[in-house]
Amino acid sequence: MIGNHIPVRFAGFWMRFWAYLLDLIVIGSIERLIINPVFRLLDISLNEFSIFAPISIVTAVIFYAYFVLMTRFFNQTLGKMVFGIKVVDLEGNHLSWRTILFREWIGRFISATLVIGYVIVAFLPKKQGLHDLFSDTTVVHEK
Repeated sequence: MIGNHIPVRFAGFWMRFWAYLLDLIVIGSIERLIINPVFRLLDISLNEFSIFAPISIVTAVIFYAYFVLMTRFFNQTLGKMVFGIKVVDLEGNHLSWRTILFREWIGRFISATLVIGYVIVAFLPKKQGLHDLFSDTTVVHEK
């Protein structure tokens, strides 16, 4: 039960994994359909592999903007929509900008750095990743 004591079904590791993979396909498609042609038109290298390369910076901005904005306005990304799951606050509160920025930016960076941050979803009672633990959120099945 979360917040207003309505029973919920927490979304487990595999459901969240497939939603995340679908989100990566969406982000990759945005990059290939919009960013890559613009970079080619402006004669900016797409093959530079540095953290400070223009393509790396734009890719990171798109990645984080996608997760932050989709979670802010819909409580879910396109991947989560397809799989019928959404991000919720453990107290039942509306997700604030602060919570979302922390979860999707800082928390996701920490979870990605420490792969265990995602794997623990399979073992915790509320199916939370490290980024969820830090932001007091979880992912649940929609009604």
